[in-house]
Amino acid sequence: MRHARRLTALGLGAALLAGVPAGAARNDAPTKPDAAAKSTQSKAELEALRGRIDALQKNLSAAEESRGEAADQLRESEKAVSEAQRSLYALAQQAKATQGELDGVAQRERAARGALAEQEALAGQLLRLQYFQGAPDRLRILLEGRDAAQVARHLEYLAYIQRARAGLISDLRKGAETLAGLQREAAERREQLAANQAEQAGVTRQLENERATRAVALKRIAGEVAKGKREIDRLKKDEARLTRLVEELARALAAKPAPPPAKGKGKTIDQVADASLSAKSFVTLKGRLKLPVRGELVSRFGAAREEGATWKGLFIRAETGEPVRAVADGQVVYSDWLRGFGNLLILDHGRRYMSLYAYNDGLLRQVGDTVKSGDTIANVGQSGGAGESGLYFELRHDGRAFDPLQWVAP
Repeated sequence: MRHARRLTALGLGAALLAGVPAGAARNDAPTKPDAAAKSTQSKAELEALRGRIDALQKNLSAAEESRGEAADQLRESEKAVSEAQRSLYALAQQAKATQGELDGVAQRERAARGALAEQEALAGQLLRLQYFQGAPDRLRILLEGRDAAQVARHLEYLAYIQRARAGLISDLRKGAETLAGLQREAAERREQLAANQAEQAGVTRQLENERATRAVALKRIAGEVAKGKREIDRLKKDEARLTRLVEELARALAAKPAPPPAKGKGKTIDQVADASLSAKSFVTLKGRLKLPVRGELVSRFGAAREEGATWKGLFIRAETGEPVRAVADGQVVYSDWLRGFGNLLILDHGRRYMSLYAYNDGLLRQVGDTVKSGDTIANVGQSGGAGESGLYFELRHDGRAFDPLQWVAP
């Protein structure tokens, strides 16, 4: 596949990672009663290994500093695309929240207008009542020489009318103030929405510019790597680089083997991960998982690649921008650009299980974020030099890749 060949071309710096043998840190168990000699030998081997690791780190740093200008440009451009998409995602969430607040303000404003209309109607009724009753005053009632009980009733009635009128006037003023406050709040929310939309437009323009820059970088890299017969070696070292990263992450959390490969090609995927597996332990999900993206399964675990290596995961051909979803609950432990794999996101699912999502156009989550099964975590792309748009997906346990299809629901 062309995308696999172009992927290998970006593994120049990863070649240094193959310098540490897999069993360099393992000591043979002593078979003679010379424990002291074995201990001395083990210490010497450990010191030698530390020296090799130190030298390897220095060589790796030197290689990273001396890599090609085009590779640098690709990395920065694809990271910028991812950051712009993350910003757009955050702005969209903010706009949604602001619109919700604006809807709430509008609802409260309608309620305030209704209450104000009721108070105005009540005030009108009171005025009409006073008009028909003649609006007697205290002095007139006393001078008419009426019965004392009747005078008391009239005076009480007059006091009630005056209190009711004063209360209505106060309520009308408060209602008008409340309405004015709600109108000001609504205006502020509209201004926030307008500012949000303007910012989204700016980020969208930035995203378009970054994608154009990435296209230029990809074209330059394609020209730089067109010649050369070292693709098999580079691909293996890309895989070693990814394996090293996963093993280091696994050691920080904890470390076991993988099932045999599956065969097949070209299967259409239309059922993707959703919230149905949320809040479930990953170890209980074998045979129940759904794949992370809609598309066409074109490369399977263990299948031979054109370059001579084998696939360590699945390649799912999909449209650029298609949502990539978490296959299970987990925490983001890696979200960055990695040579050979582009914008890469890794989820830790606990019990030393991890899932990896590569070639993304944009990474929507950051290290430390907790996600649920079915949450959108990235957008499909062809970063890292992939020859076509799609998602590279792996499952790992103890840092070792195993066949995801053995865990996927039939």
